[in-house]
Amino acid sequence: MNESNFIISLALSGWHNQVKACSKILSELSDDQLLTDIVPGKNRGIYIVGHLAAVHDRMLPLLGLGDQLYPALNPIFIQTPDKAVESIPTVSELRNQLDTVNEKLNSLFAAMTATQWLEKHNSVSDEDFIKEPSRNKLSVLISRTNHLANHIGQLLLIK
Repeated sequence: MNESNFIISLALSGWHNQVKACSKILSELSDDQLLTDIVPGKNRGIYIVGHLAAVHDRMLPLLGLGDQLYPALNPIFIQTPDKAVESIPTVSELRNQLDTVNEKLNSLFAAMTATQWLEKHNSVSDEDFIKEPSRNKLSVLISRTNHLANHIGQLLLIK
């Protein structure tokens, strides 16, 4: 295994471990628990689940892997704070959407080559990528893995 493949394998392992940890925590929390504030007056667990589903879903077009599966989540869970929208999907729907998006990402990630991981992502111009080749698809994976880990910490507070 060459160096690039090894580094990508490590990054993917980190992603998979965080996805599994999130799934485990969510399986241990009831729908009622996810409807409570993590900290009084702050986000609820349901909002975190929806936010993660939306952010992970946005990785599909960002990485050039296809269109979002659930674009309707963006205005609710990315562009608007928790409790600002009256009607949101149920906890069950959001759990399923997060699982579906993660399964799709994992399947697509498994098919990507090292060369593809080191290509620019779709939010950077060709000119900027020449100046900063670290703005690649692998950097998106790493940042989203860290993002997920942060929100796992928040979900743990519900327990």
